[in-house]
Amino acid sequence: MGPGRRALTGGLHHVEVWVPDLRAAEHAWGWLLAELGWTRFQEWPAGRSWRLGPTYLVLEESPALSGRRHDRLAPGLNHLAFHAGPPAAVDRLVAAAPAHGWTLLFPDRHPHAGGPETYAGYLADGQGYEVELVADVR
Repeated sequence: MGPGRRALTGGLHHVEVWVPDLRAAEHAWGWLLAELGWTRFQEWPAGRSWRLGPTYLVLEESPALSGRRHDRLAPGLNHLAFHAGPPAAVDRLVAAAPAHGWTLLFPDRHPHAGGPETYAGYLADGQGYEVELVADVR
């Protein structure tokens, strides 16, 4: 771990997401992660990773993958939630997301789909993965 990247005991070290189409995932997630301040970390034929502080996120098209689509409504991962800055930053990301393979979920309740006290954008990529972009409203 490099300078300034002190690990928080109990914090996430990394998250590995297996995807059926690495190219499509890299298009959607690479853009989003860069917009949120993550930087490219590792690259290999079947995967890519991005780092923010001591935590990194892996997207991998593993040869051991048993399915071809993620189902966020099935047991397992529903979504990843990211701090996205002020409400204006969430709005900017949500507006730009469709050009990068993301679809806004719950558009009729956006940006309060999580309840009246929240300001967030819920996006799904073309492979069924969901992210929540949470605004800092303090």
